[in-house]
Amino acid sequence: MAKQVDECTIGVDVAKAWLDIYAADQDDLERIDNTEEAIEVWLRGLAGPVRIAVEATNCYHESFIERAYEQGHRVYVIDAFKLSRYRDAVGNRAKTDRHDAELLARYLKQEHEHLQCWQPREPLQARLWRLLKRRATLVQTSVRLRQSLADIGTLDAAAKELIRHCQQLVRQIDRELQAQARQLGWQQDLQRSGGVPGLGPLTSLALVATFHRHHFRNADAFVAFMGLDVRVRDSGKFRGQRKLTKKGDPEIRRLLYNAAMSACRDPHWKPYYQSLRDRGFSGTAALMALARKLVRVCYALLKKQASFDPAIRSIACNAT
Repeated sequence: MAKQVDECTIGVDVAKAWLDIYAADQDDLERIDNTEEAIEVWLRGLAGPVRIAVEATNCYHESFIERAYEQGHRVYVIDAFKLSRYRDAVGNRAKTDRHDAELLARYLKQEHEHLQCWQPREPLQARLWRLLKRRATLVQTSVRLRQSLADIGTLDAAAKELIRHCQQLVRQIDRELQAQARQLGWQQDLQRSGGVPGLGPLTSLALVATFHRHHFRNADAFVAFMGLDVRVRDSGKFRGQRKLTKKGDPEIRRLLYNAAMSACRDPHWKPYYQSLRDRGFSGTAALMALARKLVRVCYALLKKQASFDPAIRSIACNAT
């Protein structure tokens, strides 16, 4: 018997082995196996399009949201941090699979007008992002190996060989990333972003890939997507400490921080960086402000399909 789902809002809590599915309009909870067969059977039981909230859980949610999207349902992937804050805000003291499924449905029902539907990536883009993440993991592992295997006597040669193989694999991934970008037709965008002083090939690729990942309303949204926007907490005479929100991919922020370290020594950006330091910014804060400037410039170039003009000088402003 098909479920009645007219304007139904559904919350799905994802685990490796099963899915807890809560239909808010019917106050009905059911558990199904997290397999393609069980998901297909459940989706066929729906009488019409519904809106579904899913919390991203490693890669265990991907099969469900892809199948739901293919069958015409509106899927919303909810940020785990926002959901946690929402749980505290509404006074939920319990956290179980059932409660999470109910909370997801409640959140979607109240906030769906402010949320963006999930859209699948093109296969080539999906592969590119997987390679970027694998590269980040490999670089981190290589650093740990170099630190932990230092000065181990007779095994030094073997350790160095292992690290050399890691570095060789990183270079192979870099070549594959560039090949993927060419297949996606991003050569001109890469040239535009790569023309900005301080942005190397990998950072340029990450920025271009992020630009093509979503439709961003403006540069502020582009900056916020990477977690480089500043969290402000003021009340009355109290002025809270400014910190980065650190949303989004940490690897992109790491690349941009390294790019800012290079850019601050470039003649084009050095006056801007120094003006921030003269205003009392710490070294780290000035570098992050410069990283935001690089992101904004790159967004403007990609949005307007323009090339970087080195004759334009940037000065610090209070909004930076």
